[in-house]
Amino acid sequence: MDYSAANTSLWNIVIQLGQIAGAILLCNMLRNRVRLIRNAMMPVAVMAGFLLLALKYTGLIHIDGEIMEILVYHGIALGFIAMSLRVPNKAANQTDHAALKSGVIIVSSYMVQGVIGLVISITLGYTLLPGLFKASGLLLPMGFGQGPGQANNVGTSYQNLGFAGGRSFGLAIAAAGYLCACVVGVILLNVLARRGSLKPSKRASDDDLAVGFFQDRNELPVADSVDRLSVQLAMVLVTYLVTYLATWGLTAGIAALSEGLARTVNTLLWGFNFIIGSAIAVLLRALLEKGRQSGLIERQYQNNYLLNRISGFFFDIMIVAGVSSINIEDLSGLWVYFLLMAVSGGVFTWLHLKHVCRWAYPDYYYEGLISMYGMMTGTISSGILLLREIDSDFKTPAANNLVSGSSVGIILGAPVLVLVSLAARSDLMAIAVCAIAAVYLALLLLVLHRLSFGNGRSRQ
Repeated sequence: MDYSAANTSLWNIVIQLGQIAGAILLCNMLRNRVRLIRNAMMPVAVMAGFLLLALKYTGLIHIDGEIMEILVYHGIALGFIAMSLRVPNKAANQTDHAALKSGVIIVSSYMVQGVIGLVISITLGYTLLPGLFKASGLLLPMGFGQGPGQANNVGTSYQNLGFAGGRSFGLAIAAAGYLCACVVGVILLNVLARRGSLKPSKRASDDDLAVGFFQDRNELPVADSVDRLSVQLAMVLVTYLVTYLATWGLTAGIAALSEGLARTVNTLLWGFNFIIGSAIAVLLRALLEKGRQSGLIERQYQNNYLLNRISGFFFDIMIVAGVSSINIEDLSGLWVYFLLMAVSGGVFTWLHLKHVCRWAYPDYYYEGLISMYGMMTGTISSGILLLREIDSDFKTPAANNLVSGSSVGIILGAPVLVLVSLAARSDLMAIAVCAIAAVYLALLLLVLHRLSFGNGRSRQ
């Protein structure tokens, strides 16, 4: 083999990852050193993505779009698998129906964003932008609600179905969501603080963290024949291998039964493979727990602290790769559409959460509202980032609600997969999906109201 620089297939992935790593380190240093940047609270990964995007368009570096797309695709699945393998902390801040109510809030936010996005895309498609891909409005909940991973996957699918520049448009929506979470979120925090509605929280130092923060009882010993981090990565990668085999088997079975159904469903299954991976990870977690209870397994193999770090690593790589691979030229002719989607998504998500969080979280309304807004315009990390400003020690259940609600949201949000596929079939089907999403939203709000006020008052 040729190991020289002439072998681009050997070195290109190293170059691209090195550029991502360098951008992350530089932006982290700037965030720590420059107060203005630090006060903006923009995640380092988002800053790094925009830095690489700027350098790409100045011609100083080369960004390989194909490699970045691969990193985004695998990063979201590996990150969610690592999150799903974590051992639940049953004793920490559990409240009545908290997970279910949080899951309903998350999915109802998807529906709000989906309805708003489809109304905009359908209206513009029949007026100012004839020929606009009507189903593209669903990229708003994909980008805002689910982040760059799904914006990339669905945008690519829509691009293959006729939406020119669909992938870049979806990633641009996701980037706008991060800006909304970090910039608008910080502004909202400051406005609420000036009104006296909340007070900034004092952060705990590293010296205040207990040993239990880093490990649970009966875990694998640190001085073992294999590094504990290696064990965590092995579980994540094995789970992803099983995810690939399960998805391949499922899609092959569907293709054998019906080629027409396979053309509709199989692309979605591969695009949303992180859901299958999360389900398999939860199953593995349950099997490990059963093994411990029966005595077949003596130790707890998962380490929540390291799994959090692994998921954070993959999500950071995914975010940088997604933002840096945006092609600005793909947005030409779509700027009005893009701005309407971005602004409407931020405004209507806030208005929706203001009401539903007051129902679900009366005892910690602002913590629940701010954290949910950060997540529903960015990711869990941006929700946690905003929450730390007012609840650094996570004394309220707000942080747990983001995680437990996301698990429930995977189940309640399953219809979103069907709607994404159906809307792309025709213009009339996109209109029908908009109506279906509105009906589902009404049902979710009814369920949430029942859970919060079923006995005449909230039981939070």
